[in-house]
Amino acid sequence: MEKNPYIELAECLLPEEMIEYFEVVKVEKTKETLDVTLEERDKGVEGYAPEQLRPNGFYEESTVRDYPVRGRKMTFHVKRRRWVEAESGKSVSKRWDIVAEGTRFSKGFAAFLKGMLGQIPDYGPLS
Repeated sequence: MEKNPYIELAECLLPEEMIEYFEVVKVEKTKETLDVTLEERDKGVEGYAPEQLRPNGFYEESTVRDYPVRGRKMTFHVKRRRWVEAESGKSVSKRWDIVAEGTRFSKGFAAFLKGMLGQIPDYGPLS
């Protein structure tokens, strides 16, 4: 089966570690935006053997803004996996460090904005 060219292009725009841990599942393009939906790959959680965890769906989607592409706002819609410890029933997930603290911007984009503007602008809630 041939891969969707938008998905292949989106994978080229992502940092390498994102492609290793997340799969691009959907790309939507409008006149103003490029929205990329990512789902965390089912690779378990560090410190747990596979038999210690049961898959338990996804957390609510998070949105992260990144560098604009050809005049379009780039937004990643990130779906992180959730697992449950088989023995205790405790919810478990991986910790990710991909967003600049206190923002909805990727770390790279936030650093760029801060370097250019001296601060990270507040664009308000994502629509």
